[in-house]
Amino acid sequence: MTRRDAIHHLGAGLVTLAASAEAAPGPLTAKHVTAPDWYWRPMRWFTMNITHADVGQFDPDFWLDYLKRCHVDAASWSSGGIVAYHPTKVPFHQRARGLGDRDLLGYLIEGCRKQGMVVTNRVDHHALPAETFKAHPEWVRRDRRGEPVPHPVMADLYMTCLLGRYNETFMTEVMKEIVSVYRVDGFNHNRWSPSVVCHCEYCRETFPKFSGMPLPSKEDASDPAWGRYQQWRETRLFELWDHWNTEIRKINPNAFVLPGVAGELDRFDMAKVRARAKTLYLDYQGREGLTPPWMAGKRGKELASLLGTNPVGLTFQTGMEEYRWKDASGPAAETKLWVSEGVAHGLRPKFAKFSGTLRDRRYESVLEELYTWQWKHEKYLRNTGHTIAHVGILHSHATHRHYKWSRQVGETADDAARGVYHALVEARIPCDLVNSALLDESEIERFKTLILPNVACLSDKECDQIRAFVKKGGGLIATLQSSLFDETGKRRSDFGLADLFGVQISGELQGPMKNSYLRVNRERNHALLAGFDGAARIINGVFRVPVRPVATFPIQPFHFVAPYPDLPMEEMFPRDDDRRQPEVFAREVGAAKIVFFPFDIDRTFWEVLNPDLSALIVNAVRWTAGEGPVSVEGPGILDVAAWRQKESMTVHLVNLTNPMMMKGPVREIFPVGAQVVRLRLPAGSKVKKVRLLTADSEPQSAIKGPWIEVKVPSVALHEVVAIDL
Repeated sequence: MTRRDAIHHLGAGLVTLAASAEAAPGPLTAKHVTAPDWYWRPMRWFTMNITHADVGQFDPDFWLDYLKRCHVDAASWSSGGIVAYHPTKVPFHQRARGLGDRDLLGYLIEGCRKQGMVVTNRVDHHALPAETFKAHPEWVRRDRRGEPVPHPVMADLYMTCLLGRYNETFMTEVMKEIVSVYRVDGFNHNRWSPSVVCHCEYCRETFPKFSGMPLPSKEDASDPAWGRYQQWRETRLFELWDHWNTEIRKINPNAFVLPGVAGELDRFDMAKVRARAKTLYLDYQGREGLTPPWMAGKRGKELASLLGTNPVGLTFQTGMEEYRWKDASGPAAETKLWVSEGVAHGLRPKFAKFSGTLRDRRYESVLEELYTWQWKHEKYLRNTGHTIAHVGILHSHATHRHYKWSRQVGETADDAARGVYHALVEARIPCDLVNSALLDESEIERFKTLILPNVACLSDKECDQIRAFVKKGGGLIATLQSSLFDETGKRRSDFGLADLFGVQISGELQGPMKNSYLRVNRERNHALLAGFDGAARIINGVFRVPVRPVATFPIQPFHFVAPYPDLPMEEMFPRDDDRRQPEVFAREVGAAKIVFFPFDIDRTFWEVLNPDLSALIVNAVRWTAGEGPVSVEGPGILDVAAWRQKESMTVHLVNLTNPMMMKGPVREIFPVGAQVVRLRLPAGSKVKKVRLLTADSEPQSAIKGPWIEVKVPSVALHEVVAIDL
């Protein structure tokens, strides 16, 4: 009997794995050697969360053949933690129901190895079964009363303490067994970071030793114990991360742990994460609510700002996120747009399939089409560094953690950044995200302008790094309370960057303001006034900080119009028509140009999408940054990204022109007409060939000095201008 026959047989359309002494992994898996830089190779990932029910219905050959058709080059299979899909010998490691001594995991890994894939295993350690709880009650999370916390969905499971001995001992043994038997390249950890306080014996004993305080009773930012708990949680998670890497590398020196990341990054020291992570994949599987499709690219850039030039990825699915509809496929156009946004901004896609049982097969052709296109054009998607964007948006995890005002008004600390980002997308100005905690390493010198969208919390060191950037001629745009707080959320007496803004704070935050405006001042012309011909005023923000200038501002393009009654209509007129209080502060300092908005222009734009506010943001960018390296002219809303590869340059055009752009899912794609792309070529380079990758054609192009101009006849979903040098 062949190995294939020994492991499984087909019957009535279902697959049953047959028990066999030959079910252990074969010599191909045992001899596998993991390359030190294996994480650079994969461009198209597939991950599957296998279920108990799959054991009786799972056809591994179908999936291995499907991965081959899709040109998948890396796979991650569910392997352990809550459930094992191999004949595990680790005590209390529960095998999938009906698995017995059969080895589904080994068969899948061997099949992937034969196709030359990178293989990692997914482990999930957030819950354990009741029988394990009875044997090891110390492994379970406890509430404030010391009671074990049951799983919120499954009655026969308990939540684990993710900081205690369960992860340190049990999960370590699970990973050691898997890497010993199968020589996997790494482990993808799901739900590795706790979001609530555990009151188990380990936590009650260990936290006071670290902090000198009892455990906090709840997640309360005003409680000093909560702040210390966050520090301890981070310390403990890094200890576990290091412990796991140490133990599995004793067996496979080039394997490592890849923690799942979604919202967890705001809790951690960025330098410590960068020191440990060779690659990370953003678990942002699709959009829900009022999420624009460009959010996949923005969130991916936040992750890239942490890892520098190391590869980052986007985990996605084809179901609907709102109510966890994992087993049904959403519209194909929605999936294609979400993935195209990620790919255009340098993310390597990772398709997450929930269950191997075939219930809704509409996703199959979608993934095959996306991955086949990416495989065909892979050399143009392997970027060698950062984008060639000349505008950077500062991203501050400290602001997300400590900035209290945003929570008080029911907003998030990211709303200001979303407003700036959306304005730049509409203006087709490529941008990158810059991590404020890693300014030493983020190469901000490549930018012409740095934007601080209400980045309220900055350390003294970060303020000094921004000053150094401006001193070298870099442009700066900042809004509202940027730099008014330090990295712990403690308020300063004045802006940390007051010397650059040229103003001092003179009062407390005002708002929400109704019926307030910016009076257009045309006494002297200024680039910030572009596009406002015929307007005597435009709308103001909703919140503002009173400031007084301490530097000279020869040009004052906008004055403050204080709120005035909006009812009754007979009283609706301004009381300060002659007031000349500047509300937009623009000046030149040496070679640098600086604009400070003491109001929430960005957050208000994100809330109301008023085009005047967007135009003012874009005017500030164009004045401070000058001409960019790429421009795109034509109809529609396009998200633009430009990259440099080893022997080529690419410009990505993702078509967002869609009635469902701000609230999905997208039903169909609406093509837009001709676009003219202008790209600055590297000095001394010569163009060998120009192609449109999606259209598979050679467009009209012309060299005009240091620029190449390319005419793109139309863009349906995602077109790429590829220029071989």
